[in-house]
Amino acid sequence: MKTAIFCRVSSKEQEETGYSLPAQEKFLREYADKQGLEVAKVFAVSESAAGKVQRKIFIEMVAYVRKHTIPTIIVETTDRLTRNFSDVPTIDLWITENEEHQVHLAKEGCILHNSSRSHEWFMWRVKVATAEYYVRLLSENVKKGQKEKLAQGWIPTKPPLGYKTVGETGHKIHVVDEGASKLVIKMFELYASGDYSIKKLATTMYEEGMRSPQGNRLAISRTHSLLRDPFYMGKIRWNNEISEGKHQPLISKELFDKVQNMLVSKTTPKYMKHDYLFKGLIRCAGCDGLITWELHRGHHYGHCNHYHDCTQETWVKEPETEEQLLDGFDSLRIK
Repeated sequence: MKTAIFCRVSSKEQEETGYSLPAQEKFLREYADKQGLEVAKVFAVSESAAGKVQRKIFIEMVAYVRKHTIPTIIVETTDRLTRNFSDVPTIDLWITENEEHQVHLAKEGCILHNSSRSHEWFMWRVKVATAEYYVRLLSENVKKGQKEKLAQGWIPTKPPLGYKTVGETGHKIHVVDEGASKLVIKMFELYASGDYSIKKLATTMYEEGMRSPQGNRLAISRTHSLLRDPFYMGKIRWNNEISEGKHQPLISKELFDKVQNMLVSKTTPKYMKHDYLFKGLIRCAGCDGLITWELHRGHHYGHCNHYHDCTQETWVKEPETEEQLLDGFDSLRIK
């Protein structure tokens, strides 16, 4: 009988115990062997991945076992399979739609199937509830820690290009990266000169040696994002709120404000109103209604407004109309 394996390991668990995804997969493969099950596919997700990514892999796993009629799923514990009640109906439906379908909770010594007793179904939901509670509590603690870090004047995440993190866990601060900071300062100064577009600036800074943390060229969008970051003038922007930072600024507020004004002026489109020379003066030959003017594919055209019943469908470019009328003006004489 074939089975699918679903692995999940938190980044904290890997850091503190060294228990990695490969280690969990090895444990579950050994369990499958003991149960006489053939592993068809392994699905693995790290909790450092975004929530949408974790959810996507979970859905892919369920879709796979349905498509390939895999009757069993093996996980280490309940909280490895799911940590929120929104996934429970999906698992419940899969289990109950076929008598052969089973979920093996390897470390809990439990095999959940359609004929499982009521207390086993009850414990399944209790464990999901406990796992969801843990996730929500962890989220609250993370937010509390972030708020405290901000109150102390430090950003609760990695600093932007030009800074580096020093210190032990729980006492980390951000200091100037002497090499990268000079390039960041130059980036602001060059843009403030007015001689550079974002695209040209990104190219120039790449030639000067500016690189992403991965060693790549900065994208235009990333360059724009750096120019918008108040961190460089000593402020911290977090959840759309600005607070004072204790880190050393790289540029003055005056330079930062100048760059912001230039970014706005260069990204706000400017539209010039087009004045039609003979607007309200020319009438349609078919119905005597006024000709209306509009822009179409880069050209200005005149055509009947069709306020009256009219079969005239001709569109005439504005220069052609002007040429006809101006030719007629040559014969005019003021008496």
